[in-house]
Amino acid sequence: MLTRLLAGVFAAASLSTLALASQAGINNSGWTVKEIQAAMTKSYGVDLIGVSRFLYSSDGVAFLEDQTKSYSPFWKKQKTAVVALRSAIILDATDGEISAAGIMKQLPVAFRLNDNGVFDGSQNVCKYGFNGAQATSLRSWYVFLPACVQAKQILPAATAPSATRNASDRGLW
Repeated sequence: MLTRLLAGVFAAASLSTLALASQAGINNSGWTVKEIQAAMTKSYGVDLIGVSRFLYSSDGVAFLEDQTKSYSPFWKKQKTAVVALRSAIILDATDGEISAAGIMKQLPVAFRLNDNGVFDGSQNVCKYGFNGAQATSLRSWYVFLPACVQAKQILPAATAPSATRNASDRGLW
């Protein structure tokens, strides 16, 4: 009986510690809880082929390298970062939509924050003009990554509409 009581107390203490740590991370992000929740689940319509074209292009690889400077796989760090993030984005795009939560769910390996010094701004994802915590927050990275991918996808060029012909326009042969 005492063992169960101690296990329950330990579990409650662990949960409250996790909740406090999460709350501290949210408070330090510069965003409110509601803003983060809305941004994490917001879906962006994409074309799977357009997303793939971008992520495999030289511009796409450079983009992925920038995005994984401070946030990369726990093991093998930069050696697998680009491939892991690219695969997560493409897997999330298979249904024609991407979201921050969807990309995170598809990450094939555990990612972590790198302790690599000063934020250099290259991780700013298609949204500039923020200051303080909002400019450097990992949550900002999550919030704007799918919107940036949507904006940078390489869609096929639109074909010119063909002139409609009726039967009288055709030649005899």
